[in-house]
Amino acid sequence: MTDAAIPTLRTERLVLRPLVEADLAAYTEVMSRPEVRGALRLPDDFDEYQAWQQLVAFRGQWALRGTGQWAVEEAATGRLVGRAGTHHPHRDDWPGVEVGWSLHPDVWGRGYATEAGRASVDWAFRTLDIDVLHSMIHVENPRSAAVARRLGFTLVETRVFAWYPALAHGRWQLTRAEWEAGRPLS
Repeated sequence: MTDAAIPTLRTERLVLRPLVEADLAAYTEVMSRPEVRGALRLPDDFDEYQAWQQLVAFRGQWALRGTGQWAVEEAATGRLVGRAGTHHPHRDDWPGVEVGWSLHPDVWGRGYATEAGRASVDWAFRTLDIDVLHSMIHVENPRSAAVARRLGFTLVETRVFAWYPALAHGRWQLTRAEWEAGRPLS
């Protein structure tokens, strides 16, 4: 798949672009940070090979499903600060297309997750033939839950899913009708 087949989105401060092999070191740095590993429940030994597997999976998902995560770059610096976008893995009891984000702790609190999430939501509803988006968030991840709320998502259930039996997740959702109505941000 060429990078041209994966859209690039621009926001006020960010560029959401295809993940490429040259991102591997910076992506590994983001995903191996203790705060990120904790929020996503990644193993303590998360390494470059596991980061590579994620990059490959996201690129493959774009090719197979037209969904996937983008590299998130600061527009002003070109620095890779994380990933965000849509996600629709092949897993038992996965609810549908998800919008998610994961950013370097150095940029937490700047509103980048909300900015990237909003661009992802807008792209998904404008591009994909879907009526609802989901966000699957560990119950012990209040920062991501706050981002989901700011994006207009509502918590619809909390439960243990087959694909992650160790910890309950909140399943947040945003409908196309809510998005179209411009649901106020909280």
